[in-house]
Amino acid sequence: MTFKLYYHPLSSYCQKAVIALYENGAPFEREMVNLGDPESRAAFLKIWPIGKFPVLRDEARGKTVPESTTIIEYLDQRYPGKARLIPENAEAAGETRFWDRFFDLHVHHHMQKIVGDRLRPSDSKDPYGVEQAKAALATAYGILDRDLGGREWANGSGFSMADCSAAPPLTFANMLVPFTAHANLHSYFDRLRARPSVARAWKEAEPYLALMPK
Repeated sequence: MTFKLYYHPLSSYCQKAVIALYENGAPFEREMVNLGDPESRAAFLKIWPIGKFPVLRDEARGKTVPESTTIIEYLDQRYPGKARLIPENAEAAGETRFWDRFFDLHVHHHMQKIVGDRLRPSDSKDPYGVEQAKAALATAYGILDRDLGGREWANGSGFSMADCSAAPPLTFANMLVPFTAHANLHSYFDRLRARPSVARAWKEAEPYLALMPK
């Protein structure tokens, strides 16, 4: 198999795909995309005109697979590795997909709203939108703290796509709106950070943290 991942190490969604690839054990080539560089941007748009990463290119099948969740589903169906990231059991698979969407829609989305506002010019800030995002994160934290009690991993079964989805946005969200008061969530986060695949993906992102707006 020949995989090429178009990505940036600091992107939460890209980290999600990288964690899954590490868990899967599939060898892959990295192609770092710099959307601020005209040449890099133009080359990437030829692969995926939408212009959002990550995108996985499966050269053996001539297949381009965009979006982190779709990439993980594709790997699990076409190239099942040493670890199944979507359980074969239908109930556990449904639980996995639910939490995958939860972390994308209710953690990542609001975290990104706060980060995006910090990148705006001073005369284009949206303080009301930021406060809404912080309130939404607080609600998400409460749900996670309640439902993660007694669970090692998000789906209540084993490490899965849901945990790949959780680790990157929770890392950034905790920097912006700390969740240290939520004991169950914080314990889960500690387990995530200790996972070798997660730790490896984060180590690769660390050199780019200076790009994170203060």
